Parts: sequence; C-alpha cells; structure tokens
Amino acid sequence: MKQAKKLKVFGLMTMLISMVFMVSSCSDDDTGGGALSYGKVTGVVTDDLSSPLEGVTVLVDGSGITATPDGPQATTNSQGVYTLENISIGTHIITFTKADYQTVSVTVVAGKFNEEQVAEVSPKMEYAAAKIKGKVTDAGKGSAPLEGVTVSISSTQTTTTGSDGTFEIGNLPLADYTVTFTKDGYASIVKKVVMADFVDGIATTDVRMGGTEILRGLTIDDLKAAEKWYYNEYRGGRNAESYPHWDWACNYMCTMDFRGDWEEQNEGTTLRIRNSEDDRKNPADLEMFDSFVFGSKLITEDNYMMTLQIRTHSADEAAPAYYGVQVVDLTAADPKAEMVGDVRTYASENYTSVPVDLSKYIGKEVIIAIGTFRAQTGDYWKQLVLRRIAFAKEVVEGWGWLPGTAVEELDGWKMTQEMVRSTMPQVKSQFTGMSPIGGGRDNYVDAYRAWREVDHVCAEWSYMPLSKDPEVFPSEGYLIKTRGGNNVSTTVPESYFYAKFSIASGRNKMTLKTRNFSGTNATFFKVTAIRMDGTLMHLAPASNTAQFAEAAADGCWKFIHEAGGKGDPEGYADFVYDLSQFNGEDVMLTIGIFKGEENGDENKLVLRSITME
Repeated sequence: MKQAKKLKVFGLMTMLISMVFMVSSCSDDDTGGGALSYGKVTGVVTDDLSSPLEGVTVLVDGSGITATPDGPQATTNSQGVYTLENISIGTHIITFTKADYQTVSVTVVAGKFNEEQVAEVSPKMEYAAAKIKGKVTDAGKGSAPLEGVTVSISSTQTTTTGSDGTFEIGNLPLADYTVTFTKDGYASIVKKVVMADFVDGIATTDVRMGGTEILRGLTIDDLKAAEKWYYNEYRGGRNAESYPHWDWACNYMCTMDFRGDWEEQNEGTTLRIRNSEDDRKNPADLEMFDSFVFGSKLITEDNYMMTLQIRTHSADEAAPAYYGVQVVDLTAADPKAEMVGDVRTYASENYTSVPVDLSKYIGKEVIIAIGTFRAQTGDYWKQLVLRRIAFAKEVVEGWGWLPGTAVEELDGWKMTQEMVRSTMPQVKSQFTGMSPIGGGRDNYVDAYRAWREVDHVCAEWSYMPLSKDPEVFPSEGYLIKTRGGNNVSTTVPESYFYAKFSIASGRNKMTLKTRNFSGTNATFFKVTAIRMDGTLMHLAPASNTAQFAEAAADGCWKFIHEAGGKGDPEGYADFVYDLSQFNGEDVMLTIGIFKGEENGDENKLVLRSITME
C-alpha cells in the first residue's frame, strides 16, 4: 500500500512538473524563445515651423505590451517632450494626435533602440485646421444658389454644394490650392487659393457658374481669377539673337496662360488657328479670339505703352494673319472685351514692333488679351508668333533691354525706375526652384508649363540674365551662375531675380534655401531691397546655416555649402533676412550672383526655395 501511495504521489508530481514545463514552453514560443525586454521611447514633437508642440497625445499600439490594455501613452510638455515607458523591444506603431493638426504615425522597430534600450522619435506635425469654403451661384438664374456642384482640390479631397450652394473643405494645411468647380451643363471653373487668402485659417471662395462668355471659354468669374502679369517684359522662343537675354533657358513666355491652339517654337510663342477636323467647320469670327494669351495687368504712367514684337508663319499679303488686343475692365458695370484699335493684320517672317497704347486704363488693373481671329471657315493654318510682350513709356525696338531711367547705384543692372514703380506686388509667399520635369532643350516646354502648378521661382519672379544663362534642370534646384573667366565685379551681377512685395507683419521675413558645389571656391551673392523712390539697401542675413559664410565687398555675401540635394531638402543652407524695417512699404527684392574673386571657374548659386513669412 505504501508503495502504491508513493507511486501515486510521484505520478502527481510528474504531471505538475510537466504542466509547468508546458506553460513555460508556451511562454517562450510567444516571445520568440526568451523573456521580453523593455525600454522607452522619447523625443520632441514640433510643428511645421519647428516650434515645440504642447499637449500632443502619444499612443503606442498594444502588441506585446502588458503595461496597459491599449498600450502606454504620454502627453508632450511645454517643450514638446514626451516619454513612453515600459515599451517592449520590438515593432510598434506610435501615433501622435492633437486637435487641428494632421495625425502622424511612426513605425519603430527593435533596431531603433540603442544600448540603453531607448528609441528616439521626434516627428513634425503639420497644422491642418484650415478651411476653404464659399458659395456657388447660377449666373443664368439671377445668382440663385447652385446645388450639386463638385468642388475639389485633389482626387481625394472633394465635396458637393448643398441646396443653399455652399461648400466647405476642411482639415487642410495652410498652403496654396487649386480649386475646381464642375457640374454637368456648366463650364468648369478653376480658382487659385493662396496662403495670403486664409484669414484665421479660413479662405472664402465664392463663384458664379453659367455666366456670359467674355473671352472664349471665360466668364467674368474666370477673369477675376486671372494670372497676374507682374512684370514689364515677357520673352518667348529659343533663338538666341542676343545671348543671354534671348536664350531659350531665359525666355519663359510659355509659362503664361494660353488658350486655344498654341505652340512654343524657336521663333517665339505661336498663336495658331484651331484646325482640327471639327474646328474647320467654325465660322469666321473677327470679334472673339480663336487662340489667345491673357493676364491681369496694372497700367500706370510708367508702363502704358505695350509693344508686341511679332512675326507670322503661313501668311502672305493675300492671306495675312488677323490679330488684335482686347482689354476687359472688371470694374465696369457690365464688363466686356473692348478692342484696342482695329483688328490688325500682318504677313511677314520679319519681326516688327507693334505699339499698343493703353493710356486709357492708367490707374486700373485690367485684363489684357492678345489673340488671333479666324478670318475664314475651313482649313486655316495662319500663325501669329509672339517674340516679346513689353511694357514701358515708349515703344520697345529690337532685342535690347527695356528703356527707362536707370536706378542710381545699379549701373549695369538694366533695372529702371519705371520697372521698380510699375512692377506689381507678388501675392504668393512660397516659391520653389525644383522643376517637376527634368531634361533639357528638347522638352523644356513641358517643364516650363509644369512650373505653373508649383509656383516655380521662374514663373513667379522675373529673371535678368545680364552676362550668363542659368542651368534650368539640375536635381538640386534652379541654378544661376557666373562666367568661368576672371571678370571680377561685386557691383554688377552676372544675373539676378527680382519681385516686389508688400511688406507687413507676417510677411516680413525672407528665407533663401540654397547651396553651391565647391568646397574651395566661394559663391558671392547679394540680396538688395529697392524702395519705390529708387533708394536701395543691400541686406545682410539675420542668420544663416551655411558651412561657411561671411560678408564681402559692396554688400555681397560669400559662402560655401555643399550639403543638400533632391533627396536631402534639410541639408541646404538657410539664409534668413529680416525685412521688418520695410513694414508698410512696397519693396522690390533682388537676388543676384556675382563674380567676387578670380578663380577661373564658374561659381553657382542654387535656388531650392524662397519663402516669405
């Protein structure tokens, strides 16, 4: 009996040991064969301006974590700092949330933890509480609310107007947007919303659909949103009659808003009669343009004389190209396209300068359209070639620069007082030098047109190639440069950009993100502010992050900074300029490159981006 009892006890103990072993084995299997290790995740959360964000909720998924049912969580302090304790060493998704900001999720893997079992995760969160809202009305029905209009800013961000015609698209970062309005039976409308349009995070965009056509395919609402012709000269084509002023890499007329049938050619930007099989059935029309370019232009005493430098293709005296200039005054009670002079004709492959007197509109911002007319029904190939559109106080002849009174202290810059006064203030704030399309001379038109959608610096600023052409397509950004010789000057730039800005609080800091390509030869550049009275000031940066930078002669700065590239946007040097001394003023800003010292090499300035804030 005693033996039997011993055997029974032994059997029970064996079973217990086996159960313990099985439990232990199951636990080892669940953890990959060993006990879990725990560490912590910490970091600093900032906004898109690199300022710390307080009150961000930080949550970790619950995989492999037993500390809390849903995983540990934390909240950032006033310095944006958080710490998550008791995190198993493995793969986790960490989510950062805060009202009015886009949620950010970051994956952390075991290799992210250091020897102290600490992983650092410091994300940026983008403000996303902005809204675009407005009301759509039916111009053909007494401005009644229009229901069922599709309003979109992207394929995934869209809404539809309600019975009251209103719409709202929310949870947006502060940025520039293209808003499209579509509805069956109505011509689509596209409107631009820029950062300056947001007031307390809200941009209001009201449109009328179904309005009367003023220019072909364009109603008054379309024209109110027309692109601005900020500057007094636009050049097209790629024949270099006077290098570099007329080089293909410097002529950006094709970034303007062309409608109908047009083509960038060697000789200029060509307006052609629409000539598809269906178009050939169109009747003759000497009142409505067949193809045209248009924009909004402020006419002043300094720029009222517009000069068109033109030639033709496929035209002769018996069958010339018919063209004209129309102006729409949007302040009129009933805006219409008003012809300036008569319908004009031209039939020569020789360039000519055609003056167009706009003095009637001095003091007004008006819509200017330059276009061709269909003079007959049928197969029709007439082409009007636009080589230059120029504005001055006199007719512009030949291939030279705009005439006028030179700005004192800017000898050799080709900058006139008339240009300073009549250039329109830029309404946008962020500009890129990165081209969405690369390549070279053979596909430049596609690239230049793509600039329109990204606010490229060459579509929004004016480029002055005094001695040297640029490099348009480098992956690092738009590149201006010096000649390779030893033509040293710290007073006359090799080339420069300019734009006018209305300086005010919230728009009085400019940041230039740039780099160069030499560790030994410094790049010399200069930022100059020109007031409307012609006085100027060469500006020193308030701060910079360049590898090397110091003041040089005549207001120039020299720097070396090779970091940065297409895949390294944070590697560029930031040069920050405080413009607050100009608050309340319209100021012309120029960015130029100079041959500052003899080195026998080209010196380069890369424009990654320019930001006004």
